[in-house]
Amino acid sequence: MSFINTVKSILAFNQIQLADNSINEKNTLAKQKRVLEAKSKPLTRVRQDMAKWNTAYQFFYAEEPKNYLIQNTFTEAEIDALLTSQIQNRMLKAVSVPSTLVNAKGEIDIEQTAKLRNSTAYLHMLKEIWRSITNGCTVLEIAVAGDTLQSRLVPRANIVQQKGYFYEDYTEDTFTDYRKMKEYGKYILEFDTGEIGLLNKAIPHVLFKRFAQSCWSELCELYGIPPRVLTTNTQDTAMLNRAEKMMSEMAAAAWFIIDGEEKFEWAQSQDTNGDVYRNLINLCNNELSLLITGAVIGQDTQNGSRSKDESGKEQLNELVQSDLVYLEQCMNSTVIPALIQLGFLKGDVRFQFQKVEDLTKLWSITKDALPFYNVNPEWVKDKFGVDIVGERQQPTAAGKLFNDSINFFD
Repeated sequence: MSFINTVKSILAFNQIQLADNSINEKNTLAKQKRVLEAKSKPLTRVRQDMAKWNTAYQFFYAEEPKNYLIQNTFTEAEIDALLTSQIQNRMLKAVSVPSTLVNAKGEIDIEQTAKLRNSTAYLHMLKEIWRSITNGCTVLEIAVAGDTLQSRLVPRANIVQQKGYFYEDYTEDTFTDYRKMKEYGKYILEFDTGEIGLLNKAIPHVLFKRFAQSCWSELCELYGIPPRVLTTNTQDTAMLNRAEKMMSEMAAAAWFIIDGEEKFEWAQSQDTNGDVYRNLINLCNNELSLLITGAVIGQDTQNGSRSKDESGKEQLNELVQSDLVYLEQCMNSTVIPALIQLGFLKGDVRFQFQKVEDLTKLWSITKDALPFYNVNPEWVKDKFGVDIVGERQQPTAAGKLFNDSINFFD
């Protein structure tokens, strides 16, 4: 009896130790000191205009560049709903493609593929690497503790990729040359396109769109609730007080009071229902769509068509294929070697995306080939999910003649 109790005690102690090790591992990863730790700064929202954008553009290409102005402008521009949806549409199409790790023989390493794809940092890294296309650069700081992989984005406003500088406080002049640090290439990963970023070309269209929306909203206010005018003797205090009380208690439109000797006239302008603003907004929306996805897909309901949307989707797929090539290059040249150094991955492995097939087109080709060739039922089941249990029995000649006669009399 004592032996059984001793075994139970040992098992319980081992379970406690495993739990403690797991907790300590997570705490160690959470408390690991970040190499590039930026100071948190409040982002003051101010009205953006072309002058501020030009200033940010000049700072980027200055002899001693600073990128926080242009990156904060990018952040402000992404408040636009259409721009955000177009970016998400293209990015998610790319990062959602299944990927694998293959060894030197070209064989899929199932165990390490599952380990990488099941980590919380995998999708985060792919998304942020893709964002280097829109924002110009991405600097990630990764950490590994056992089988746990984490990644953190270093704020782009604190990075000057033209020089390789990291500013703890981007408003000051003290910086760190992160490319000369020993952690660079192992814990600190950089992805630089060498350009200012695709979002820079979207800024003018976002600003003009906001201007048109603001003007249109004022037009709606003017036409929806016109201001009221009351003429009275403003020299008489009693009459003036009574007029003010009456105007303030009547509805919620703007109002003003003038003297009976004064004259007020409305400025005459061309009557409009907002078409000029609508046209400007539609122009900006189309330009944003063309910039990010290469086509206007599903937005122009007045002039849109199915063939137009299909051609637009083909153009988007071309951009996504280009993004996949870029992501593969970044993963194989930067991420995978770092993970091997950290011990998260082992052996000579290479990252690659699985080839995406057009199942609709492939099914059409398969149906056309069925009358002439024998198609492997296992391949059909794996590819299309059609469970083929066997060949269908063909009717005999007599049975066919009988069926034809029945159909004739019917």
